[in-house]
Amino acid sequence: MKKRFLFVAVLLLSCLGLIACSSDESNSTKEKSGESNQDGDSAEEVSIEVFQFKVEFKDQFEELAALYEEENEHVTINIETVGGGSDYASVLKAKISSGEEPTIFNIGGPSDVEQYEDLLADVSDTDAANAALDSTLTGVSQDGAVLGLPYNQEGYGMIYNKKVFEEAGVDPSTIQSLEDLEAAAKTIDSKKDELGLQAVIAFPVKETWVTGQHLANVFLTPEFDGDVMKAYQSNSVAFQHGEQMKAFIDFQNKYSVQPTLSLDYSQQVEELFSTGQVAMIQQGNWVYSTIESMDPEVAENDIGILPIPLDGEMKMPVGVPNYWAVNKNKDEAEIKAAKDFLDWIYTSETGKQFVLEEFKFIPAYEGYDESKIADPLSQEIYAYATDGKTSGWTFNGYPVAWAQDILGANIQKYVSDAATWDEIVEESIAEWEKSRQ
Repeated sequence: MKKRFLFVAVLLLSCLGLIACSSDESNSTKEKSGESNQDGDSAEEVSIEVFQFKVEFKDQFEELAALYEEENEHVTINIETVGGGSDYASVLKAKISSGEEPTIFNIGGPSDVEQYEDLLADVSDTDAANAALDSTLTGVSQDGAVLGLPYNQEGYGMIYNKKVFEEAGVDPSTIQSLEDLEAAAKTIDSKKDELGLQAVIAFPVKETWVTGQHLANVFLTPEFDGDVMKAYQSNSVAFQHGEQMKAFIDFQNKYSVQPTLSLDYSQQVEELFSTGQVAMIQQGNWVYSTIESMDPEVAENDIGILPIPLDGEMKMPVGVPNYWAVNKNKDEAEIKAAKDFLDWIYTSETGKQFVLEEFKFIPAYEGYDESKIADPLSQEIYAYATDGKTSGWTFNGYPVAWAQDILGANIQKYVSDAATWDEIVEESIAEWEKSRQ
């Protein structure tokens, strides 16, 4: 009996030892699989709410976030995208007012920094901030703090269909002025039936960011020497190149699908340009992914971009379109997780591959192989940048909402004959000065 009892005791002790070893191995596996943070403590489950406006890379961004979640099982990333024909700024304000503040959201520059200052965390301690190219952080730096991380670099102008130009007998390399651009449009317009076009251009006056931000920027930027901070600090705007702005608006409106007042971004890019029903649109390299999704062959072989002419020069407006901001009102774990995610997007090998090949971005950070810039529009814009043939983006330094709600809305009045050009210029200047008081 004693021998039998001894055997049972030994057996029990062995089982307990195996259980203990199994428990140790399980804990070790968790640590190795990323279930602990960088300090070695158990990782806290954290959810990041991302509210962003860039509809063009929505699917690719969600795919990249899913890859990050696979590598970081304690992190959940929820992405909401509002953009295109929707008013991102108004929806963001409504979310904040209702207490639904996102963890990560988008700001445009110094005017937005002023507006959302109480929400903005300092991200100067991130690897991404340290890798950002010179001058890309100027509009979001304040008292030694960096309050946003650049999306990318973008450029815009008149995107055109090479095949249509060739069939119409128009050589884009000869276009060096607005007069040249008008002559090209006149030629194409005379042949639009045989070319299968509805019109030469699709001008989306409904989208006040297209007119009040991008179009106007070309003609207002010289007043501020291309410096967003000079625009931000200016108490007035003079419209020194206002007549050229008016001429370019008149040109687009004349040769556009009508009515331009109801034409939106989706119709412009997807329904008209991507399907070959117009020859030109005022847009930037961000539309490439949309065009590619509609017709990969057109995207790869048939599109080019021309600058908007000013004073007989052809300079491409290139700048940082928006920044990622982190909400400092969130708890410490959520803020850290947000910064880690943004760092991973722009500094990890997986993230950098997506930035170049899937997002089709022109990077705003060091450490990228620029020869791998993915699409022909971005390649052309990068060539203008390397040749020094660029102008700045200053619209992010305009008074809050002025570009869209005042100038863009006034351009709509002008196009609809509800106001003269002089009237809308006078009102726009008065509203700028009023906002700076």
